[in-house]
Amino acid sequence: MERLGTGIGWRPEIADVVERMPGIDWVEAVAENLCPGHLPESLLRLRERGVTVVPHGVSLGLGGAERPDAGRLAALAERARVLDSPLVTEHIAFVRAGGPLSASPRLEAGHLLPVPRTRDALDVLCENVRVAQDALPVPLAVENIAALISWPGEEMTEGQFLYELVERTGVRLLIDVANLYTNHVNRGEDPAEALRELPVEAIAYVHVAGGFERDGVWHDSHAHPVPQPVLDILTDLASRVAPPGVLLERDENFPEGAELEDEVEAIRAAVDKGRASGTVPTGPAPAPRGEEDPAVPDAVRQRLALAQTALLSSLVAGTPVPEGFDRARLAVQARALAGKRADVVAKVAPELPVILGAEYRPAFLAYAQGHPMTAGYRRDALEFAGGLLRDGRPRDAVARRELRTWWLERSGPVPRPDRPGARWARATRRVLLRRRAEPGRGTSRTGHTTSRNVKRAWRRRDPLT
Repeated sequence: MERLGTGIGWRPEIADVVERMPGIDWVEAVAENLCPGHLPESLLRLRERGVTVVPHGVSLGLGGAERPDAGRLAALAERARVLDSPLVTEHIAFVRAGGPLSASPRLEAGHLLPVPRTRDALDVLCENVRVAQDALPVPLAVENIAALISWPGEEMTEGQFLYELVERTGVRLLIDVANLYTNHVNRGEDPAEALRELPVEAIAYVHVAGGFERDGVWHDSHAHPVPQPVLDILTDLASRVAPPGVLLERDENFPEGAELEDEVEAIRAAVDKGRASGTVPTGPAPAPRGEEDPAVPDAVRQRLALAQTALLSSLVAGTPVPEGFDRARLAVQARALAGKRADVVAKVAPELPVILGAEYRPAFLAYAQGHPMTAGYRRDALEFAGGLLRDGRPRDAVARRELRTWWLERSGPVPRPDRPGARWARATRRVLLRRRAEPGRGTSRTGHTTSRNVKRAWRRRDPLT
């Protein structure tokens, strides 16, 4: 198994810091945020220096009831080839539900949700992993996830579940020690027991990240410093096996470069401590796949689909809580999903918080209660804005005009450069973003005047007028 060394999650916000950091052997980038034909210059420079780049997928939903989408697999494979990556990684999670298997509308979680540790779910996961392995040009490693909730009627521990997954598929593991700690706090699971049961020789690399506790629940935020209990789990893991790679994840609230360097050094020290305190076995590499399991019956996939759809619908659409789940925990998870959804929409459509100011977040959370996401964050942003306009909001006339301009530019065909509305739309967007950068400004005001003909051109495209 290839030695990766010490790495950090590459994010555009800290690209310059990552390039300057000493002792970084490799980086990991979110696959869905990369365009193969237009890779960030920072990643290209890192590649030229010999720094390995691993694409980390978040949208396959390998633990979902349906087989992996061929288009998503092809996109992940393309990123691996373009980056000349030694492997790609994804999660043991489901991220969407509904559709033909459950005869219900499709729903998107916008988040990684846990699969039940049952025989049905394991059979489906194994088949989905094999489908992904066959479609990818490099080895696949799958990550254990953090969870706020537990499924009723589980039949295996996490360690047992992962051990059988590796045994049946030969897949490698990406072990997130922060997620082991999260599941310890939230679900009472012993990280040491999980490590004892894991096939540690199958580990491709390790994630380390921070979080925070609120009301007895640990939130895996990736926006806070790595706490000592997470480093202690890393030390325990390193006493059992020499991990080929260890990586710091940070997605939000980025500190200064020196603080990130200190966290990387703390991770190195935790690994060194584990190696010094334990006898690291030199176990065999994962055995190649043997004879494949028989195809999963449609009835098994359907049972899983119905269960996952009922859970996700409860979380994002307010339907009744499925039997056996902790209602309080599901309420916490539902609030967390809505909050994350608001945050991501604000990133993919940064003009919306500019236009709406302080009204943005409460308005979006109110919208999310009755409008589950069905087609991704960009469509979510459009539907949110369209709903506000249909309700005559925002109340301020100038802000409402700005929001309509934004919505029109994105909801229909892209205006051609020679169309009169195109120039006005571009000018409006420039003013919005310029005003966003002005200190002390909240809701922006364009103050931009247009001719009667330009206004008429936009009204012809506007179903809301």
